[in-house]
Amino acid sequence: MTAVTGHNSNERYGTVIKTSTNQIIADEPASMGGKDLGFSPKELLASALIACTCATIRMYADRKNWAVTGIEVQVSIERDDQQNITHITRNVSLEGDLDEAQIKRLLSVANACPMHKILSNSIEILTSIV
Repeated sequence: MTAVTGHNSNERYGTVIKTSTNQIIADEPASMGGKDLGFSPKELLASALIACTCATIRMYADRKNWAVTGIEVQVSIERDDQQNITHITRNVSLEGDLDEAQIKRLLSVANACPMHKILSNSIEILTSIV
């Protein structure tokens, strides 16, 4: 199980997020009343998908000894509140000497990354105040 904690003291929206070994700051942009001290929640969500996609493709390419010299992933998140749907667009650019079959396989690998699986299946969030 992954354990992450966050703490907001007197900062308007700034939140210190910690694991047992790392920490980051999340905040809302100034246009939303924050101080833009860190990634917004949507940017953090997009970042999780980007990091997982890059790592999953890299692990697979390395295991196959494929000539992937660079991986770039861009993610955008759009929320449609009226239709109650979120659209996530992910664009992957691969650098290296790859043929069409390898590129097709790496797309399949990207779609199998753990964060993609989490975000593309049902999610249940259990919340309690302790």
